[in-house]
Amino acid sequence: AVLTDSAFHLRVSAATTATQSVWIRAGGLSGGGNNENSVATPTLTVLPPSSVELQQGKATLVCLANKGFPSDWRLSWKVDGSSWSSGVSQSPGLLQKDDGLYSWSSTLTLQEDQWLKKTVTCEATMDSQTPVSQTLRREQCTGQ
Repeated sequence: AVLTDSAFHLRVSAATTATQSVWIRAGGLSGGGNNENSVATPTLTVLPPSSVELQQGKATLVCLANKGFPSDWRLSWKVDGSSWSSGVSQSPGLLQKDDGLYSWSSTLTLQEDQWLKKTVTCEATMDSQTPVSQTLRREQCTGQ
């Protein structure tokens, strides 16, 4: 096999019933797990809109998800506890060369008056995993 910057999955079976998964990438090992169900829950950070943007009548919030695995995690937004899909965009997962984990981002654009009255939550979900979320309230942001 030819190694590239892509991640490869190698299953090593022994005479026992236990199976180990080893994650390999160009340059060496990038992590491991007990089976192909290895999961790393991403850490979420929600960044508020800039004051300059608010003066223009809109509010773009950014959700950064870091160090998740595998790439199947999806980001979504809730505004005041209800799912919100208008004005949302998401980047595909980006594999980090240093640790073999993924990073994503999602943006939510609201009108300024919507932001001024709302609580905004970014949520990361994947299949049957427990969702992870980060909430930002307007009053938590100084100068806004």
